[in-house]
Formats: sequence, structure tokens, C-alpha cells
Amino acid sequence: MMQNTRAGRRATMRAIRPRRSPAVPLLALTWAGAVAVLWMWWNNTPRVALGTNDWLLGAGRLTGLLGGYTIALVIAQMARIPALERRVGSDRVARWHAMSGRYAICLIVAHVVLTIWAYSLQANTAIIGETVTVVTTFPDMIKATIGTVLLIIIGLVSAGAVRRRMKYETWYYLHLLTYLAVFLTFWHQLATGAEFIGNQTARTVWYVMYGTVTVLLVWYRLLVPVRLNLKHQMRVEATVEEAPGIVSVLITGRKLHRLGAQAGQFFRWRFLAPGMRFSSNPYSLSAAPRPGLLRITVKAVGGHSSALASLKPGTRVWAEGPYGAMTAARRRGGKVLLLAGGAGITPLRALFETMPADRGDLTLLYRAKKTEDLALWDELRAIADERGARLMYAVNGPDGSRPEITPDGLKKRVPDLNQHDVYLCGPPGMAEEMYSVLREAGVPSSRIHHESFEM
Repeated sequence: MMQNTRAGRRATMRAIRPRRSPAVPLLALTWAGAVAVLWMWWNNTPRVALGTNDWLLGAGRLTGLLGGYTIALVIAQMARIPALERRVGSDRVARWHAMSGRYAICLIVAHVVLTIWAYSLQANTAIIGETVTVVTTFPDMIKATIGTVLLIIIGLVSAGAVRRRMKYETWYYLHLLTYLAVFLTFWHQLATGAEFIGNQTARTVWYVMYGTVTVLLVWYRLLVPVRLNLKHQMRVEATVEEAPGIVSVLITGRKLHRLGAQAGQFFRWRFLAPGMRFSSNPYSLSAAPRPGLLRITVKAVGGHSSALASLKPGTRVWAEGPYGAMTAARRRGGKVLLLAGGAGITPLRALFETMPADRGDLTLLYRAKKTEDLALWDELRAIADERGARLMYAVNGPDGSRPEITPDGLKKRVPDLNQHDVYLCGPPGMAEEMYSVLREAGVPSSRIHHESFEM
């Protein structure tokens, strides 16, 4: 069993301070930026003409500016900035990224259609002919066209129906083409945009905006991971089968406690073994970090997770992180319920070990198909005994019947449930169901803490 010393655990508890998510201020700042872009357009529009051509051209300029601004947001959301990943939450940032990407593509397509339509009316030419003229004669438009096509392709392969039919690695490397697409489309904004031609202030603002997100991207996606892995030199120490299809990987390295990882967080792991070098997957820590040892516990659900059991001791490990906001710092009150389903036990096991709580104020409920699927159960029981915590499980009956967890049933198991902070982790269907049960049982949404690790 992997545990901290009691002194180490007390130090961990003292270091944890509840913190509010900065999501609302960040969203307000984002909308303020959009308003500033609207002002830039308005300030450069001396009059709003009534002709169809003028309306189309004005709308084309406006959607182009907003599209360029949104693309900068998309890149910032891809940069894995710690303030976002660790305090807002990686899953929430990923949803922001997906939403921003959809908006950006819609705005860019609208910009292209409206602008070319306006030019064709102005020149009294056919749409196709005007498109060819714009692409071949306007500055930097060939590069912009290639970049726009790439962005549309990336948007299509990121759509849910298409994404689910692709290997994660294929989608991931196609998604990296976003950087090339943004680079190709950037230059025509300054070369042809009415707001930038002859306006050095506007050009400077645009350069600073894109330059800032580029620096953040290079720093956090490239330089920080290189520094982390050169410093900590992580390797696989051993693999341990915890339950059928569930394996723990023990990872050693130099001064791993200085990574700043907390229980409930995860890293993106790349194991430099044959067939696994080009895959980077998110797995949660299943125990509190120790100075020379980290542990992840993974259920085999795909090629990468299934291959973990065959890792050999000494295999080099490349990690990025820590990420995630489902930590003790999210707690708002004194009482805590950890609600796990299947492999979702991994971050909750680490929280069960370290979560600050008085005796009797910490409860873990573990949902699994069979008793033999209750991974890490012996460890959980030992932690519960030591900490005076409550430990419960719900498994299917001998005939495979699934026990229903209802609002009333949950309130009987956990008195004063509405006064608990609930940490929820499990398969998407189970998580959605339990969220509804918790809300119906009277738990405020602000006290339900959940991160989805679906890719």
C-alpha cells in the first residue's frame, strides 16, 4: 500500500486552502475583449451606408475581426496555462476551446462569404470569378485560403460524430495543424483589413495579442514540459495488477514532490516504449505524491491503457502537468462525499487519503459491477480505519441486476447530504446520472465537483 506518513499528510492538509474558480472573471474579460473589437470596427466606420453592398462589406469586416479575435482565444485555450488548467479545470477549458473553435469557424466562413459577395456586387461579377480574383490578387490571400481550408477540415474532424470514429492519436495530430492554419491566416488580416491599414495602434494591438498567445503556447506546451522532464527524470519502477483489467504503474524520479501535484490532479503521460511513444494520455494520480514516487491506476479500455500492463521497469516516462481542478481546494464546507464509479476511483482514492476532514465527516461510496472490480479496496479500507471515515460500495446483484441509487436512498446512506461537498468521478453515463440524483437530493450545484477525462 502506498501512503504518506502522518506528518506528511498533516503538511499536505495545512497547504490546502479553499480557492474560488476564476472562471467568471475570465469570461467577463473575454467578452470585454469582444466589445473592444466591436469598438475597433465602429471607430473605423465613419458612416453606416444603406446599400446592400455596404451592409455586406461591413458585416464581412466585423465577422473577420471577431473571427481573428476568437482564433487568438482558441490558441490561448490550447496552451495549457496553469491558471486555467488547475483552477478553472481542464475539462471546462476543453469545452471553452471547443465552443470557441466552433464560433471561430462560423465567423470565418461568414467573413469569407459576406466579403466576396460584397466584392462581386461592387464589381458586378460572378461569385466564383470574384473568388478567384480575391485569392490570386489580394496580398497574402493564397496563404489565408490554405489556412482557412485547414481550419474547416479541423472543425469537421472535431465534430462529435466524426471524432468518435477516429483514433485519438489521428485526431490529435490533425488538431495540431491548427497552429499552421492560424499562422497562414494571420498575415492577410493586417495586409487587407481596413481596421489595420494605416492604423499603427490597431496593428500593434493585434501583434501583441497574437504574440502573447504564441509565447504562452511555446512556454507551456514546449519549454515547461522539457524542463520538467529533464529535471525529474521519470521512469517506470513496476506495474501491479489491482483488479481484473486494472493496473497500477509506479513511477520514480527525482524530487517528484516538487512537481506541485495535489491529490485529484492528473498528468498527461507518454511512455517511451515501442508502440506507445506517440501517444499522450491523461491519467490521474491514484495516491498522494511522494518525494520519489508517483502512482497512476488505469483500467484497460483501449490500446494505450491495455499496453500499460506490459511496461518494463526502467521505461522512460515523459509527463506534462499537473493539471486539473478537482482538488481539496474546491471544497466549500466541512463534510465531504466522494462518489466513484469504476476507474473513477483513482483520483478519489488520493483525495480519500489526504482530504482535510474531521473524523466522521468524510465518506466514500464506490460503485462497481462486481466486488472483484473494487480496485484498491484494501487500501481504501485501511485509510477509512485510520481516518475514521465511512466507506461504502454498491455492486450488481448475482443476477447482474443493477442497484439503483436514488435521492432518498442516498440521503439515508449519507445524512445531511445537502451539507456535503461531493466529488464525483466515473464513466460519463454514471456521472450524469449521479449529478441528477445529487441535485434532486438537494445538493447545490456549487458543491458538486466533477471533471471529465474523456478525450
